[in-house]
Amino acid sequence: MEKQAIKYKRTSSSMHHNTTRYFLTIIFLLAGMTAQAQIAMPTQGKSSTGMGRQPSLSRPNEYEIGGITISGNKYLDEDLLLAVTGLRVGEKLIFPNNDNIAKAIKNLWKQDLFSDVSIDVTKVIGDKVFLNIAIQERPRLSKKNFRGIKKSEAQELNDKINLVKNRVVTDATKQDAINRIKKYYKDKGYGNVSVRVEERFDTVKANSVMLTFDIDKGIKTRINQINISGNEVATDMRLKRTLRSTKEMARLSLYRADDVHVYPKDYDPKRDGFGLDLLHPTRALEALDPYFRPLSIMSSSKFNEQKFSDDKQSMIGYYNSLGYRDAAVLADTVYTVKNGNLNIDMKVGEGHRYYFGDITWRGNTKYSDEVLNRVLGITKGDVYNAELLNKRLGIQISGDGSEDVSSLYMDDGYLFFRIEPREVSIIGDTINFEMVISEGAQATNAKIIIAGNDRTNEHVIRRELRTLPGNKFSRSDLIRSQREIANLGFFDPEKTGINPTPHPENGTVDIEYTVSEKSSDQLQLSAGFGGGVRFYGNIGIMFNNFSLRNIFKPKLWDPLPIGDGQKLSINFQSNAYSYSAFNFAFTEPWLGGRKPNAFTVNFIYSKYGQPVSGIPQYLKVVGGGTSLSKRVQFPDDNFVLTYGINYNYYEVKNYPYLIDGYSNGTSNNVFFKTVLARYSINQPLYPTSGSNISFVFQFTPPWSALSGKDFSNATLSEKYKLIEYHKYRFTAEWYQKIVGNLVFKFATKYGFLGYYNPDIGFSPFERFQLGGDGLSQNSFFLGRDIIAQRGYEVYPNENATIFNKYTAEVRYPFSMSPTSTIYGLAFYECANSWSSFKEYNPFKLNRGAGLGIRLILPMFGLMGLDYGIGFDRYNPATGNTSLKDIGKFTFMLGFEPD
Repeated sequence: MEKQAIKYKRTSSSMHHNTTRYFLTIIFLLAGMTAQAQIAMPTQGKSSTGMGRQPSLSRPNEYEIGGITISGNKYLDEDLLLAVTGLRVGEKLIFPNNDNIAKAIKNLWKQDLFSDVSIDVTKVIGDKVFLNIAIQERPRLSKKNFRGIKKSEAQELNDKINLVKNRVVTDATKQDAINRIKKYYKDKGYGNVSVRVEERFDTVKANSVMLTFDIDKGIKTRINQINISGNEVATDMRLKRTLRSTKEMARLSLYRADDVHVYPKDYDPKRDGFGLDLLHPTRALEALDPYFRPLSIMSSSKFNEQKFSDDKQSMIGYYNSLGYRDAAVLADTVYTVKNGNLNIDMKVGEGHRYYFGDITWRGNTKYSDEVLNRVLGITKGDVYNAELLNKRLGIQISGDGSEDVSSLYMDDGYLFFRIEPREVSIIGDTINFEMVISEGAQATNAKIIIAGNDRTNEHVIRRELRTLPGNKFSRSDLIRSQREIANLGFFDPEKTGINPTPHPENGTVDIEYTVSEKSSDQLQLSAGFGGGVRFYGNIGIMFNNFSLRNIFKPKLWDPLPIGDGQKLSINFQSNAYSYSAFNFAFTEPWLGGRKPNAFTVNFIYSKYGQPVSGIPQYLKVVGGGTSLSKRVQFPDDNFVLTYGINYNYYEVKNYPYLIDGYSNGTSNNVFFKTVLARYSINQPLYPTSGSNISFVFQFTPPWSALSGKDFSNATLSEKYKLIEYHKYRFTAEWYQKIVGNLVFKFATKYGFLGYYNPDIGFSPFERFQLGGDGLSQNSFFLGRDIIAQRGYEVYPNENATIFNKYTAEVRYPFSMSPTSTIYGLAFYECANSWSSFKEYNPFKLNRGAGLGIRLILPMFGLMGLDYGIGFDRYNPATGNTSLKDIGKFTFMLGFEPD
């Protein structure tokens, strides 16, 4: 047999394969004008095998593919390659004019996996032709490196450029990586970054290359100046404040104390508003006007094209809120200045100011026009505000919990409700609207599906839901259910989803709740230092999703019995010297499983003291209690009523630290405790809205009145054998989102301790002690409520029976991850305590302010550090004049001080 010298080939080097590729494509499209003329040359004489003369391929003739082999492949599957070519054994081909061969090569090149492709005719037997597909695979990535950047940046880029080991390396692959690198640095403010790629063959691994990305970040390009023109109604300063992510470099912004949204026509920006350049403070101060006050110091800013586009829409939205519905950014230019930073020129067109005209309703049968107008809250003559209109209609979420037209319908089952505001006419500066309503039918909840709960039993989630099968659909029930799931603390609130699936054909809706489990158990580790107990340590474990019924079923442990939402805590404290304490508590949140009645039992033990000169001195406390909590429906279903009974036994032996000289004896404290609380916080770890309010009434029976004895001449042991008192605590916390995740918190706390019998007076226990970090030794063994105040040491007043405390905080999160919630805060506090009503002065408060940070880890709970400055500790008479004299660090582990 004679071997025909027939080859169909396309070749490309790794550096210039594209050019060759296109060139060869043209050659094959010529259909044999040159290459195939050479291929068709007949072979004369006998073959080396002695089989005689083979059929000539010089003239067109039909042949059958007798076999196909593939050579050169290392990573790719032969069957897959053969399928890509489209060639198959038994297929009829006409040689030499065969378009199928050219098509097969073209299909292989399309995969962008090869640097060389050819198809050879290896032999011809009769009317059968045998082909070999010879390929050379492109080199694959063996290693990548980054040069010119930090190690941390290289680690981040590793995840972003999508270049994994053994991936085929092409020019497109490298260009994509370069684009991703540039975008990464552009988002960080490096607008002039350059990237160069070095490609080297790996001498260790065959057909592999190593890529090195040489990166020059350059300098950060910041926004030097934003110039706005065309504005008459709003000042430059006010418009710049609407650009939330596009800010000028550090400048001190000043504005008038009577700053309003819309300025009169005679407004003079030079007179009524300007920015102080920190680089030229003298020049700025010369122009300072007493009517101005500082607003903020804007941080240095980088330029982001997408955020700038969003900010332009924000500026237009601001104009729309003032009634300027035709406002637009007519032109904007971003250009580089001499220092390498950017200037932005913006030209705005404000248009005319519009007002709401007549508002009519069409399609409403459930509610009258009067009811809908009341909910809408917009009347004829009001300044046109598209955003406000959309929020009042429910087209846009308001976020403040206010009622809107859509929620009015959807809370009554109208899931298919739709509303469209139509501008029916514009007369002068007045816009008349028609609200077109499609009410639809009321929807009924059908299937309620829960997904993602890998550890928590389904009934724990289902019992918290307000959406029940068979009930009418309600949007507010959905929102409330989501909040209740978040407040369980078992799931990541950021990943809790609600997916309603409506079925208009039968008027039902399926609701799926998706959750993502997170660790909710806590290993409590804390430490403190107090003069009486010296250094002490605390270790404990809190299971927030415990399962008592599975405690004897080891197969269901993970690694402990979990899933029923019960709480179990065990805690031990000691300083290994003179103090030890043990606490145990268990809570079943749904006693009986039918109603949210929480049942709690607890046990406490503590002992403090040490022998002095061989004489024992100690205070020992043993006690326990039980309580039952239930939800109440009035004033609303956010209220919880708790009532319980507790007993504490005190044994005092030569103990010198109690007031009134009570140092020996035993005391019994049987008290009842009632708590009325309202909890509406949206998420427990970092609340952004809602409140937490509680009123606590704690009291003992009036033992002295019941006994009928005269205690005017009784000993301390007789007076305090049965402790009697009545005690009140009020605590309220409110959270409000300012902007983004910036949150304002305001809290107030009050306390009062009273007595029944003036001959006995106040109890030596249960008093208040203010100041410090809440870790004072007295919080453990004096039976007192320790009220922390940052920036102050523990108040010397040990007889306090009244206290007031107010706290204002601004919080901002650095991380909202379920594995670590981190946020910073700035606080202002004022508080004081008094021994009696005669001394009480609610306006005489000790003030303090400072900064702090909180870190919440799933297994360790809260860790925090505050630095507070006690303003009223400043006293030249005592020498407290320096920062170290009036400042104080507060460190916390495991819990937030009261």
